[in-house]
Amino acid sequence: MAKKKNRVFKLTAPDAKKVSLAGSFSDWKKVAMEAGAKGVWRVQVALEPGEHEYRFFVDGHWQDDPTCEEHRSNDFGTQNCIKRV
Repeated sequence: MAKKKNRVFKLTAPDAKKVSLAGSFSDWKKVAMEAGAKGVWRVQVALEPGEHEYRFFVDGHWQDDPTCEEHRSNDFGTQNCIKRV
């Protein structure tokens, strides 16, 4: 098995009160993100090599990663972001 690699997920949301990350790597369970300078929320996650689908959950609403260039349709009529490791 290949070694996991740490990847940082970031989202700029200065007005948000709570931001989480969920994805295929967490069985879509929400992982809390920490607020930082200038409203940038971040979390570091160890990921297996390969392709991972994810979305942000901001104050009770799903949100795309505006910096992600690759997406895939999901079963809810929206799209998941893709991160490759």
